[in-house]
Amino acid sequence: MSRFKAVIFDLDGVITDTAHYHYLAWKALAESEGVHFDHAFNENLKGVDRMGSLNLILAGSSNTYSMEQKLALAERKNKQYVELIATMSAADLLPGALDALAAVRAAGLTIGLASVSKNAFTVLDRLGIRERFDYVVDAALIANSKPHPEIFLNAAASLGVAPEDCLGVEDAVAGVASIKSAGMFALGVGSPDVLTQADLVIPSLAQFSLGDY
Repeated sequence: MSRFKAVIFDLDGVITDTAHYHYLAWKALAESEGVHFDHAFNENLKGVDRMGSLNLILAGSSNTYSMEQKLALAERKNKQYVELIATMSAADLLPGALDALAAVRAAGLTIGLASVSKNAFTVLDRLGIRERFDYVVDAALIANSKPHPEIFLNAAASLGVAPEDCLGVEDAVAGVASIKSAGMFALGVGSPDVLTQADLVIPSLAQFSLGDY
């Protein structure tokens, strides 16, 4: 019997990996603005929302940008990203993802998704798992990006579960900080050397087991 009433998952890096698509789209935009972009720089964008990521990239440019110009650049990046993820399918689910969702459902817990991606609904549809979630946070309605706890608190409230009764699952430092700030148990997916704030860390959802938390 789990001590939790709900499990709230992040999407990218936990259930699927769209990082490569984000990387290609951001790299194209950055280089069009004369900003060097590589995998090391891309690590700074992990868990950061679209406008936050854009601001980090444009900080390396000698140009100044109006909000209108920034919005246009963000939309250009998103258009390319959407074109790239249109090729996704259930084959892009990470190992253990389906089994983890099934285990949570079998335990009678509710399931939420707290992703900063404004394309989360599209990705879920491409993966064929949208109906497995009781609630998916609409990132467009979230004012504060991770590490702020707003997105996880929104998910908990919409599921009708107190934060302390939720298990949050994240692969990013900012995401884990968001979970902890929300007052939830944080399960990290990745390296314990990186996700130092997490209550427990597993390599992937292939090692997910509700009985361990």
